[in-house]
Amino acid sequence: MNIVIVDDDINMRKSLELSLKNYNEFNIKSYKNAKDALKNINETCDLIITDINMPDINGIEFLKKLDFKYEAIIITGYASLNVAIEALRLGVKDFFIKTELDIDLLVQAIKRSQKEKIIKSKINAKKSDVESEIKLEGKNIESIKNIALRSAKSNANILLLGESGVGKEVFAKFIHNNSMRKDYPFIAINMAALPENLLESELFGYEKGAFTDASQAKIGLFEAANKGSVFLDEIGEMPLSLQAKLLRALQEKEITRLGGTKSIKIDVRFISATNANIEEKIANHSFREDLYYRLQTIPIRIPPLRERKDEIIAIANTHLKNITKLYNCGAKKLSPEAIEMLLKYKWYGNIRELLGIIERATILSENENITKDDLFLEPRIEKKSKKLDELEKDYMLEVFKQNNNDLQSTADSLGMNIEVLKYKLTRLKII
Repeated sequence: MNIVIVDDDINMRKSLELSLKNYNEFNIKSYKNAKDALKNINETCDLIITDINMPDINGIEFLKKLDFKYEAIIITGYASLNVAIEALRLGVKDFFIKTELDIDLLVQAIKRSQKEKIIKSKINAKKSDVESEIKLEGKNIESIKNIALRSAKSNANILLLGESGVGKEVFAKFIHNNSMRKDYPFIAINMAALPENLLESELFGYEKGAFTDASQAKIGLFEAANKGSVFLDEIGEMPLSLQAKLLRALQEKEITRLGGTKSIKIDVRFISATNANIEEKIANHSFREDLYYRLQTIPIRIPPLRERKDEIIAIANTHLKNITKLYNCGAKKLSPEAIEMLLKYKWYGNIRELLGIIERATILSENENITKDDLFLEPRIEKKSKKLDELEKDYMLEVFKQNNNDLQSTADSLGMNIEVLKYKLTRLKII
């Protein structure tokens, strides 16, 4: 298994290398920053272990640049815990706090990731079809669904607000399916997923000769959705340069293809979503205020999953049923202890994280009953385990011995000031 470690902290990086090299099935490569990793990572990589707080490109931006196409484990300090939570919302399945890092638990997470990847690779069915069956049903969501139902009867633009993973696209489909446009296309577009240079041509289409590779005209997604609904996810990430064109589409119900001069009428209902602070973006002049008010004719705020505990088990059981069918896992059910753990956990990544946890537990559990251990949530909640100091001590002791216990040579090997080295060696009780 090919594992890439990315961390600018040399002690942490080398400690992880030494610990994981004890396992013959792991091939380890490490990089001191995301830039170097981006230059060298290729399709042979099975898993990335990355820190978050790094110079130039942080861990989240690093994974975004890789389009999250590699399995990833986040390691973080307390100061960046909120960013680690955001990583969960974006689909990263495991994160560890540096000060509580237990190598045995990390190895378990690595092996789980590999086993899950092998099983998934044998399945051709699309998970999105399974996830589309998730229904949002609970007392705390009923009033919001009623607003969505009333909104669906109109053609007003709707802005869905809420954290990543709360089910905004499910809500958008719910609005579309209960509108007069239900028999026409529903097209979802993620503003953050497309590079800026491609976004305009994808949304508005282009004419033949508009750019070098435009050998023939192509309609954009707005035209393709005619008479239906367009869902603009992560609208807060839309480049400022394209916001004026979107505003015109909203106001005039017409667009112009890239490289074209002729206006094309469209009949589209716009539903947008964001987890960003749009007011802050407006203040920073990165989002147009007039566009914001056009988008949010009807704003609907969707609460996080931790405020909708009555939905957790229903969503989990629905997904469990679908996943067992998808992966041919046989009959499975959640044990009482697993249910208790699901209700206890805070669900930083909302529904998206819940679906990922249930999928993994379903694939990897060996018995009919899915136990709380299969969920692997307990270490995130309360487990205190081996400290980073122990890993650092092992690494520094080895380097110290390799340099024949010479302080200056050890400091040079570590790229560390000799006084700092003396302090660390004393603190770790090496000298």
